[in-house]
Amino acid sequence: MNRRTIISCRGDAHPGHRVTRRCAIQAGAVGLLGLGSNHLAALKAMAGPALNPPTARAKSVIYLFLSGGLAQHESFDLKPGAREEIRGEFRPISTRTAGIEICEHLPELARRSPKWALVRSLTHPSNDHSAGHHIMLTGRTELPVGFDATKPKPSDWPSIASLASALVPPRNNLPPAIVLPDKIVHNSGRVLPGQFGGLLGRQRDPWFLEMSPYHPQHYGAFPEFLFHHAKGRLTDDALQFHAPELSLPQGLTLQRVLDRVALRKEIERQSRALTDVTGDESFDKYRETAVSLLSNSKVHDAFNLEGADPKALDRYGRNSFGWSLLMARQLVEVGVSLVQVNLGNDETWDTHEGAFPNLKNYLLPPLDRALSALLDDLDASGQLDETLIVMGSEFGRTPKISTLPGSKLPGRDHWGACQTVFLAGGGVRGGTVIGSSDSIGAYPNSDPQKPENLAATIYEALGLPRSITWNDTTGRPHFLYDADPIKGLT
Repeated sequence: MNRRTIISCRGDAHPGHRVTRRCAIQAGAVGLLGLGSNHLAALKAMAGPALNPPTARAKSVIYLFLSGGLAQHESFDLKPGAREEIRGEFRPISTRTAGIEICEHLPELARRSPKWALVRSLTHPSNDHSAGHHIMLTGRTELPVGFDATKPKPSDWPSIASLASALVPPRNNLPPAIVLPDKIVHNSGRVLPGQFGGLLGRQRDPWFLEMSPYHPQHYGAFPEFLFHHAKGRLTDDALQFHAPELSLPQGLTLQRVLDRVALRKEIERQSRALTDVTGDESFDKYRETAVSLLSNSKVHDAFNLEGADPKALDRYGRNSFGWSLLMARQLVEVGVSLVQVNLGNDETWDTHEGAFPNLKNYLLPPLDRALSALLDDLDASGQLDETLIVMGSEFGRTPKISTLPGSKLPGRDHWGACQTVFLAGGGVRGGTVIGSSDSIGAYPNSDPQKPENLAATIYEALGLPRSITWNDTTGRPHFLYDADPIKGLT
């Protein structure tokens, strides 16, 4: 650990007092493991016991979130018979499933239609980015009391990833839920609400595996598909993708780490006879997790892309979309129950302007490539049946194409009333379409689904029973399920 890293122990000391022994021991345990300090807070947060652990065996979920709002008309619900200002420039192509057509710029997914299903009728009432993020990342249509679109608050509903972190027992000493490659941040710099523990408490935030630094005004799957909505193609050598460093300091072997851990246990055992301030059972779990990350070579490799097969990197794409989905596959393989992958930061998919060239050249190709490779690999390894893949956005796009003042190229505005959600694996029947939109893709025409139904589908795939509850920071219980899982998928 960098000697300048500062670890604070809230409540252990007053200003001007010396740091307590408990804080020193914890800081020492962190230092001896040599982990990067930017990942330690989340690792410690997940160390507490799971709330109301389910008896069912947990399956895995990969939740792909396309921040900004994927246009249903330009992806999975084209309207070729509508008038020109509705249908847009893209044309539908046939898939391997009779009667299902998708966008011409998703040819690889079209070839794999027997592996996936669509819900073309998901609806909620908000056209606001912040509210839409909160709705779709928490699975709760009703916004919490005191909701603030400018920042996360402790009164927010907990995210789906946070609830999974709290309710799903960890496997292989790994966090139950991980979000990558970064937090969702608006181009103004504000962090979008709905991603965190909220009413569960900050200790239940999912582990954010931040590998892609935030850069305002940059979009797409860098470095191959980096663009600006208004200006077109960009280059930026500062954009990098960093897997976390899970390594020991130079000269420190794993056996020496284990010896130090054993020594610390003995010190704590003796210390408890003198004082109760060192009792910290949750930190024992934290230490166990950290040692596991270092000692289990398979787990260690899951957090590393440098050793990945070059052919796999080529199939997924050597860009942030491809790297993120490849790592998601590796994390599922070693026992992470839910991986949320943010494919593009806030507004990447917010196609108000330049919608057709930006989707055609910078957004749909890397998505098509990486998602198809993920489906193939999970299927080949036999894991697709036990791994649910979900892909959605905070909302869809307006039926009518429009042009912003001062912009030369048209796009579509925000539209919460209807979007298409993509699902695969986890027992989902491929070649299935649930619900439909009306003739212009504005509103559900049949079988409307809410974010609550989608969240319930995820919880069911994770093996969480419908009777399960979670407690907020005041101790008040809440039912996990607010609706039934989407019917007809399995």
